[in-house]
Amino acid sequence: MYRNMRHSFFLGSIGISLVLVILVGSILLSTHRADAVGSNPYDFALAWQDGPTPTPNAAATMTPLLQSDLKILSGNVQRPNGITFYDGYLYTSCSGDFTVYRLNATTGDTTTYIAGVQNTHTLYVEEGTTAGPVVWVADFQRNALSYIQTEPRALENVKQGLGSPWGLAPAEDGSFYVTQFATDDVVNIKRDGTLNVVATGFRNPTGIVVDGEYIYVGNNGSARRAIEYFELGGVPVGEQDLKPLVSGLQNVTTMVVGPDNWLYFAYSLGTRGIVGRVNPDTCREKGGCINADVEIVLWSELSAPLAGLTIAPDMRLFVHTMFGSEIYWTQLPENLNPRTLPS
Repeated sequence: MYRNMRHSFFLGSIGISLVLVILVGSILLSTHRADAVGSNPYDFALAWQDGPTPTPNAAATMTPLLQSDLKILSGNVQRPNGITFYDGYLYTSCSGDFTVYRLNATTGDTTTYIAGVQNTHTLYVEEGTTAGPVVWVADFQRNALSYIQTEPRALENVKQGLGSPWGLAPAEDGSFYVTQFATDDVVNIKRDGTLNVVATGFRNPTGIVVDGEYIYVGNNGSARRAIEYFELGGVPVGEQDLKPLVSGLQNVTTMVVGPDNWLYFAYSLGTRGIVGRVNPDTCREKGGCINADVEIVLWSELSAPLAGLTIAPDMRLFVHTMFGSEIYWTQLPENLNPRTLPS
């Protein structure tokens, strides 16, 4: 019996030693890999993505901004969710008290704009025909496309009964393209409330951008993990017609076209909120970009998902998380290899 106990203890010791050796080896390997890519977040992201480590993006024109580059805009919004810049102000929807606020984009001075908007991930502001701007909102919780006129201040519903609208993008004819998170499609809604389905086959689509004859959509819930696109036309498109713009992205939320005409988008890398950008012309020409082609603009320590993203004409970037109260901003370098649009 004593001999068996000694034998079991000996084998147990060997097992524990092997576990310790493997653990120490893994730590040393991770440290070596991190050291190999240096302190550049872009290199770190490349080293840890799926598949072989690709060649860094030769088109990159800036070093990614970090959490230390972010400043807090001191406003008074409990839980911002969705944000846009217009004429020196930020407009944001608070999902905590169901109110739209307007903030001075420099000082943070906050004005209550209107109550009744429950939860909007995307806002669009345009100049009104009378006094002041008109704010359009896709209300995810009320399932409605609505607008807020300045004078008299009022919330008007254009279309109700939608399927959890998330993204909102204006079209040239004055209508709007809207992603429906719950029904996995994109619809076009005219200002009289007329609705037409233009694309199906998504999985929980989020952000949307109209870029000339193309529409880009964050296909958030798809196993393809991609921003996908389709061409505008008279016939609704299905899943087989969707083309990859950028593949290998996690939790794409907001997408905007910046003043430099590049496509900026918020996504996740693990639990970290990231903002990247691509030239969509380049991605379309090569049959789709991969995550290694994304130029990382902001490598933050904010918890993903980043729900709000907007860029002012002077290249100030504003961002916030879905569940936090702070709105952050940072200054992007100007003239970042601006994309030339066709005349």
